[in-house]
Amino acid sequence: MSYYISPNFLDKVAVHVTKNFLNLPGVRVPLILGIHGRKGEGKTFQTELVFRRMGFEPVMISGGELESPDAGDPARLIRLRYREAAEQIRVRGEMCAIFINDLDAGAGRFDTTTQYTVNTQMVNATLMNIADNPTNVQLPGSYDSTPLHRVPIIVTGNDFSTLYAPLIRDGRMEKFYWEPSRDDKIGIVGGIFESDKLSKTDIVALVDNFADQAIDFFSALRSRIYDEQIREFIHKVGIERVSKRLVNTLEAAPDFHNPNFSLAHLLEMGSLMVGQQKRIKEMRLVDEYNQS
Repeated sequence: MSYYISPNFLDKVAVHVTKNFLNLPGVRVPLILGIHGRKGEGKTFQTELVFRRMGFEPVMISGGELESPDAGDPARLIRLRYREAAEQIRVRGEMCAIFINDLDAGAGRFDTTTQYTVNTQMVNATLMNIADNPTNVQLPGSYDSTPLHRVPIIVTGNDFSTLYAPLIRDGRMEKFYWEPSRDDKIGIVGGIFESDKLSKTDIVALVDNFADQAIDFFSALRSRIYDEQIREFIHKVGIERVSKRLVNTLEAAPDFHNPNFSLAHLLEMGSLMVGQQKRIKEMRLVDEYNQS
């Protein structure tokens, strides 16, 4: 399956990574590229596709790894992964990058109730220090005077205004707001439904009917179409036997034929999903439970 990469997205990430491997006299190149935008628009997946196109695997860090019961562990993890990436560049003789997913979720401060821990402070300070000294990144308790190879850092998030302001200033972090255009959406959704033989006209109609939805909506819609066949499988096997039929069994895996991917059926299922989204917004149970 060939996935679509937005030309604008490809250009931004590829230029940032390449620029960090060049020696541009008198030019200060930001080490960090921050890709931000609303949820579900494929920031992470598009970035991974660019890495794959450029022919290397990044060193990954999740936003969930940026907190720990032990003070200093996340900051040390960042330094360790950075040194691993630099060593990978030296040994393999190819590009590498650090890729931090959902940085704002792990290091951001959303309101006054968000706990600002020692680890949060140290993560922000560590990233600032690495951005300022990318060839001299040391581990606590040791010192190596050998300069490291510069490793570009790509971070994703929804709202970078929650991060420590000095970290995201120009010179340390270059910002890129990702909002897929209509053509981008048509290309990406076409890749999602490529194996289902939808025509270009159907893809355009599907995107235009759900123009306000993020990219992940269409992926979830494709998954929802299989529910009918799975429901039929459960009734056929018996709900009491589903576990034994699927787990640790010698029987062949069940075969699900290509379901009904007609435009009318997709629009019907999509409308049901939109209805569920509206119910969540309308109910606002949190307001009722947290009246005090």
